[in-house]
Amino acid sequence: MAATNALTAREAAAKAAHAKDEADTAAREAAAVVLRLFDNDAELVAELLGVPAEELEREAKPVTAARAKEIIEELRVRSERPHAVRRRRPRTDGAETPPPPTGDSAPMGVADVSRPDAG
Repeated sequence: MAATNALTAREAAAKAAHAKDEADTAAREAAAVVLRLFDNDAELVAELLGVPAEELEREAKPVTAARAKEIIEELRVRSERPHAVRRRRPRTDGAETPPPPTGDSAPMGVADVSRPDAG
């Protein structure tokens, strides 16, 4: 049982290390992209993001300009694609849906003082 626990812990640690590496890469790429989008104005971007400019530049440095351009182009293509309309699935819990609103905005029994015939 102890060996199984040790093996499970090692597998979890390996998965966590892999996820951390992916997150670090994504963070570096994001820093490079945002700097590129703001004409490499590290001071402005640092102020907008609330991080030191030196840290931002250090993060972005390992990312090549070509990779930053590639990511920006991917984002442009993604933003230009029409978004799929998602349909809501009917509720399966048996709860009734509220009736559609009528044209009246005031609850019943409350006079709408904005109308001239209210009274």
